[in-house]
Amino acid sequence: MKYLSLLLLLTAISFSGFSQNKDAIVGQWVNASGEAHIEIYKKSDKFYGKIVWLKEPKDEKGNPKTDVKNSDESLRTRPVMGLELLRDFVYDNGKWTDGKIYDPKSGKTYSCNITDKGNGTLNIRGYIGISLIGRTEVWKRVK
Repeated sequence: MKYLSLLLLLTAISFSGFSQNKDAIVGQWVNASGEAHIEIYKKSDKFYGKIVWLKEPKDEKGNPKTDVKNSDESLRTRPVMGLELLRDFVYDNGKWTDGKIYDPKSGKTYSCNITDKGNGTLNIRGYIGISLIGRTEVWKRVK
């Protein structure tokens, strides 16, 4: 009986090492270029991210940067600061999937998956159609 209890305890401990905290991505992250900090947060069971810091928050005229590349003309005057870049991610088997990422530099929205690579880094994979056709950026946690 002691052997069985010990075996069950060791099995439970080994599986807990493989489980990932679904809220692990919550917090502030710096994008690959270092131009922005994105705050990832949770609403209900989905994850979202918005810009909370910009290296250059003002345009060449000294005005706050706006979403000038947006394909919807009515949204071109909204500020980039506070802009929601990530939306509708759900945690599934160690990844955050089925989300969308908006690129204010191009004004385009892409399907996206997020993977926590450990050591304070995330792989952000934006794609069109299938995830094989896309681009991955590495974001680092803000300390």
